[in-house]
Amino acid sequence: MVSQFVSSHKVRLLGDLDFDFPEGTHAIGRLDNHSEGLLILTTNKKVTQLLFQGKVPHGRTYLVLVKYEVHEATLQQLRNGVSIQVAGGGYYTTSPCEVEIEPNPEKYVTTVAQNSMHHSHTWLRITLTEGKFHQVRKMVKAVRHPCRRLIRISIENLFLDGLESGCVREIAEKDFFEKLKINNWE
Repeated sequence: MVSQFVSSHKVRLLGDLDFDFPEGTHAIGRLDNHSEGLLILTTNKKVTQLLFQGKVPHGRTYLVLVKYEVHEATLQQLRNGVSIQVAGGGYYTTSPCEVEIEPNPEKYVTTVAQNSMHHSHTWLRITLTEGKFHQVRKMVKAVRHPCRRLIRISIENLFLDGLESGCVREIAEKDFFEKLKINNWE
């Protein structure tokens, strides 16, 4: 599914979900069609600016299945920042981030098995405060661990919490802003 309501391509869209979205609903912090997980939908136009362009950085945590066994030195490289290619062909060094091996991915997602995996693999938990185009995928590729699955499990204190794929959970506005650590009146 593509995390938008309109597309010129023949793809599954958010409007195809079994939910009556209010007029003006839009996605915040979109996911590409090869990723899965938490997606925020809101009618409040200020949320993107408050969450991703405000003075205080906000964390986004991903569960990432990568090819091969990941060693401590590689984790440290990712933590310190790696050089990735960005739009226009230039390079960008990512900001420091949190990276750990996730020993229990099943506590975040119901399906963790990879039937077609013929190589060793590692589940990582990566928390970023920036979001360049395909950043997580590019980061793990830069350290020679191609991404096999990418799941956003949280944005600040807003968690998937067992929400199944394609399902929608409404949150009261007060709770929404508290969990995201943003002030609606800024």
